[in-house]
Amino acid sequence: MASDRLLSQDEIDSVFRNLQGALQDDPASRAEPYDFRRPDRIAKDQLRAIHLLHDNFARSLASSLSAYLRAYVVVNLISVEQLSFVEFARCLPSPTCIANLSMRPIDGSAILEINPQMVFPIIEMLLGGNGKTPLQASREVTEIEQSILNGVLRIILHDLHEAWSPIEEIHFAVESHETEPQLLQVLAPNEAIVAIGIEIRIGEVAGMMNLGIPSIIIKMLRQKFAQQWSVRKSEPTATEQARMLRLIMPAQVKFDARLTGPTVTVEDLLRLEPGYILEFDYPVHRPLQLILNGTQKFEGRIATNGCKKCFRINAGSAR
Repeated sequence: MASDRLLSQDEIDSVFRNLQGALQDDPASRAEPYDFRRPDRIAKDQLRAIHLLHDNFARSLASSLSAYLRAYVVVNLISVEQLSFVEFARCLPSPTCIANLSMRPIDGSAILEINPQMVFPIIEMLLGGNGKTPLQASREVTEIEQSILNGVLRIILHDLHEAWSPIEEIHFAVESHETEPQLLQVLAPNEAIVAIGIEIRIGEVAGMMNLGIPSIIIKMLRQKFAQQWSVRKSEPTATEQARMLRLIMPAQVKFDARLTGPTVTVEDLLRLEPGYILEFDYPVHRPLQLILNGTQKFEGRIATNGCKKCFRINAGSAR
């Protein structure tokens, strides 16, 4: 039976309030937009592994460039993120210095870009200048300047190869040069790449170096990334131990042989006068402590070796 009763305004408002609450509880209202033009993204743990790999690359490159340029060079890893190729190209300055890299034996290409703020000071240093004055150059690199810069590129690619060697023996080589990011036709616009941003600083001069590696190549090596980091969590290999020993061999260690006796306050020390007797309360047969860089490591005794004083370490005293 139909009802002819009309709803009041309060009843209508109550219906809309209940309907609005039901819509808010609907799971569809919490859905996030997804761009189907973008491929699947790389897992966060793999991005962390790439971050660690290129952090090692940055430290190695700092040493190599310092030796090559005969100047103190600081290299810092700034960012590791996944972008589309067109987004990566838009972030690059114009004009700039771009190298298209092959990645043998992998069938793929990478992009290496060095900002003009860094390119021209490096070229100036290689030609005999100090390169410490920031340059505001907004022109393309000439062929002569590019040939001078090729030596720096060889150093960068060598250290990049060494950084990637635990994962895969990838030989990076320059295939071509470009100055305009908009003219790059290496990858499809929507293809995902891993963009690595690295800052290079020489004195007061600083500039960015950007490396773009296709995400599909990173995914191909996913299993090797997992194997490498799982090995690192286990016992170090003989090669790694030898490498670490080689790195720390030039380090200097400070030795101190100390008689650890009683302490005295500054107040009592200021009251001392000629004729006072201090008792150190240190038995003659107690061994001395050998301190290495502020940490007690051995016990032993003072001895002589010819005309030189020495310290004889007691057996089993290592800590």
